Amino acid sequence: MNALIDYILHLADTTLILSQRNSEWCGHGPILEQDIAITNISLDLLGQSRNFYQYAAQLLNNSTEGNKTPSPGGEGVGAEVTEDSLAYLRKEREYKNLLLVEQPNGDWGQTILRQYLFSQYQYLLFEQLQHCSDEQLAAIAAKSIKETRYHVRWSSEWVLRLGDGTGESHARMLKAIDELWRYTGEMFMPASYENSLNIDPASLKKAWEEKINALFTEASLPVPEKVFMQSGGKTGTHTEHLGFILTELQYMQRAYPNCEW
Repeated sequence: MNALIDYILHLADTTLILSQRNSEWCGHGPILEQDIAITNISLDLLGQSRNFYQYAAQLLNNSTEGNKTPSPGGEGVGAEVTEDSLAYLRKEREYKNLLLVEQPNGDWGQTILRQYLFSQYQYLLFEQLQHCSDEQLAAIAAKSIKETRYHVRWSSEWVLRLGDGTGESHARMLKAIDELWRYTGEMFMPASYENSLNIDPASLKKAWEEKINALFTEASLPVPEKVFMQSGGKTGTHTEHLGFILTELQYMQRAYPNCEW
């Protein structure tokens, strides 16, 4: 049970943090149409995280252990866990999101590349999870993959446009690759809770690399070689960026506990 909860929180945290990052573009996109597009993708990711948090809260509230110990949100012994407490009241080291999604937006090219690298992985993951033995997890994956398919198409079109565009856009994409590539390896490194559930993210690596290589070749972009991969996000060790994200994300709930709109 604990392994399943940890894995669901990993999925929820990853989509929540990327949603928060993308939402920073709202009102600042390069053109109105793409401002709306990135905002809609943020809402898609937020909806996915809500589904995962709701399922995690259900499991925590139904577990014997969850009723005997303080909840992840720190509300105290026996307190009911909710999607809000999981999102707003946990501390930095309790988050299990991928390091990739907490990286700064940078320019438009860096934001687009981050989205593409993650969405291509997420699509392959949801394809796999649709057939997992946990019915609720499979249902969430089946629902979410429709959105993720669009995320892949939208972000890949922009990677191609910028990579094979002007000299400046190409240079910006090269910089984005240099900034982000070191965080891609973590997606395929199984955490202990994934091993316990017999979930093997490494099995997705070959298909992911084939998709990335094909698009990068078309976009005249190089695929880096022999880059040391950063890891730790899946188990709560993050870059300095996550603390600042959570400060903004959690401010209202911590300043005005239990507030309702």
